[in-house]
Amino acid sequence: MDRRQQKTRKAVFEAFTALLERKPYAKISVQEIIDAADIGRSTFYAHFETKDELLNALCKEIFDHVFSEHPAREKTHDFSGRKNDLEAEVTHVLYHLYDSRAYLKSILSSESGELFMQTFQSYLVTLFAPACGKIVSDVPQDYLLHRTVCGFAETVRWWMRHDTYSADEISRFFFAASPCL
Repeated sequence: MDRRQQKTRKAVFEAFTALLERKPYAKISVQEIIDAADIGRSTFYAHFETKDELLNALCKEIFDHVFSEHPAREKTHDFSGRKNDLEAEVTHVLYHLYDSRAYLKSILSSESGELFMQTFQSYLVTLFAPACGKIVSDVPQDYLLHRTVCGFAETVRWWMRHDTYSADEISRFFFAASPCL
């Protein structure tokens, strides 16, 4: 993607997330996104076929960064030196979700929440698979992984409705309720 395309994509993402902070996903039109991003209709459709595709691309962009192999030092947290520590990785994910909570609440409270959760869960499988694979049990490994992924995803959904807790507290809650991890 050239710099012009990256700049346009960034403008669309910024416009979309700003709208999500103010309005439910279902009430946002493509025209509002186009107006807020200050781009033409054909430019929008050159990048995204639908609003759902835009949401999916936004989720992928967020998750590609959050689940990066090499976390960097960031404004609100630094997990750059703590790879292969599951609790640190989970807490890192939670910090990013907390930073995005204004628009994540809108996404999760609408029909788009399922699209977000499906994408999120596919990334969580990669995060939790190594730890679940080490558990010695007569329970099938794929069930343990499914239960852990769904449990964490639903923890995040619950947290977005009860955001009085910090990322560190939610991480502690999750691990306390998941003794096999």
